[in-house]
Amino acid sequence: MAEPLVDQVLRKIREARELYHRLILVVCPAGSGKTGALWEVSASTSAPLVNVNLELSRRMLDLAKSQRARKLQRILGEIMGEATGELVLLDNIEILFDVHLEHDPLRLLQRLSRNKTIVAAWNGSIVDGYVNYAVPDHREYRRYPIRDFMVACPEMTT
Repeated sequence: MAEPLVDQVLRKIREARELYHRLILVVCPAGSGKTGALWEVSASTSAPLVNVNLELSRRMLDLAKSQRARKLQRILGEIMGEATGELVLLDNIEILFDVHLEHDPLRLLQRLSRNKTIVAAWNGSIVDGYVNYAVPDHREYRRYPIRDFMVACPEMTT
């Protein structure tokens, strides 16, 4: 029987304390319970749950398109810095995949996870040892080998 997603995330948070990149991706398709699981983890740990789409949109609203790409990492770093504690939960990260922002979302999250443990909801799937975001023909499609980050997924048992 698969470990419940909330328990899996809590276990991975404990394991991540020893890693260089303290990044945990909660990988499931849209509508599969990631947000609910993150709310439970937040209640259990008192860690803040950040709606990335909302926070970044608010802070980048007055910036020109060219400025948004240049300032994305700094602004997201500020959002993370405002979160108290060593753990931050990120939900609704789709804005990070916007091709106009010209960033690699996974690398951005990995850089930020050197300072705090990050648990991020990731709309996608795991196929043959790779984490996918979107589908291959979609302009925001990304595919990463599972390395230098941890994965929590309802189908996974470890």
